[in-house]
Amino acid sequence: MSTATILARIQALAAISEDHHCLTRTFGSMAFMKASQVILGWMQEAGLSARIDNIGNVRGRLISKNPHARTLVFASHFDTVVNAGKWDGPLGILMALDVVSSLEMDLPFHIEVVAFCDEEGVRFHTTYLGSKVLTGAFDRQQLEIQDAGGTTLGDAIRLMGGSPELLAADQIPPAQWLGYFEIHIEQGPVLYEKHIPVAIVTGIAGQQRSQLVFKGMAGHAGTVPMTMRQDALCCAAECIVMVEQWAMQHRDKVVATVGTLQVVHGASNVIPGEVVCSLDVRGEHIDTTELSHLLTAICEKRNISFEWNIVQETRPVKCNEELTGVLENAIQSTGIEIVKLVSGAGHDAVAVSAIAPVCMLFVRCFKGISHHPLEDVEPADIEASLQVAHAFIQQLIR
Repeated sequence: MSTATILARIQALAAISEDHHCLTRTFGSMAFMKASQVILGWMQEAGLSARIDNIGNVRGRLISKNPHARTLVFASHFDTVVNAGKWDGPLGILMALDVVSSLEMDLPFHIEVVAFCDEEGVRFHTTYLGSKVLTGAFDRQQLEIQDAGGTTLGDAIRLMGGSPELLAADQIPPAQWLGYFEIHIEQGPVLYEKHIPVAIVTGIAGQQRSQLVFKGMAGHAGTVPMTMRQDALCCAAECIVMVEQWAMQHRDKVVATVGTLQVVHGASNVIPGEVVCSLDVRGEHIDTTELSHLLTAICEKRNISFEWNIVQETRPVKCNEELTGVLENAIQSTGIEIVKLVSGAGHDAVAVSAIAPVCMLFVRCFKGISHHPLEDVEPADIEASLQVAHAFIQQLIR
């Protein structure tokens, strides 16, 4: 393969979308299933023994002749957010295929290239479905979670041709893991500003996703005096500004985002009675106790009931020092300056880190833009990243 082939395949995958106006490829959609078949074909072309497992991961395997060999997983994801860019996820899969397709010597370990099915978590609001199945951490209670149309996760798996009853059989047992390697666009501006093609990821920030619910009293917009209102939206607005202020005060430790806002039964002539919004807090150490007290005080002042429901929490992850050392040597062998970064975005490495050593390589992207159609990577940076990835695998083999 080559950089030109990777670019062509990026475009091919970008054309597979469930929306004709933008790139959207969510777990279990028709576009998702079409893309999985395309990736399966590419894995077979690369000489891998390939299959789609029960959760929808596309998996290709190179087998070592060593009967006691463990497995190095080389992976990224192929699902997307809504109105996505082309590179987030697929670049890592295609680079992995480039590296393994060129290996000609006997391997001391197995290599499994995995295209993970659900890192973004758009459809069922659950992330890392594929990597949790791979590591044996999948919670079977999640099979009952429903999407916006009322389809359960279990039914979605069946519609894709998978079997929820067989998910446990798709695990790689902990004792069989050698390690995990993921290549991903940076999704930030550091490498772009420094004009450096790659960086070592030293860790991944923890994340807390919550749902905030504000309940007041709906009323007629023309008849309830301003001094007698229990306006849930005004309360939510004040709380959202407080979230920003709190995060600015602690900006060296956390970032916080309110990304969705729903006015329940909203109408132009109705005082909002209930508002639901999301809250995403990330950092190496997350403590939202102070923020909770601040928001509660605002709600009490406005006579609004308040619920803070944690939807998902992931711990901060430290990348493995030994594998990261090999990656650093690989970068030095190509003459590229060493840059080390902590990832503020989540990755499947988070799920894998619970049972195996992980390491990651960031690739420079245009202005650090991600989760947006302007997401882009220059061919020269792809070429440099490929050189590093090849050197990394060669050093592991040696």
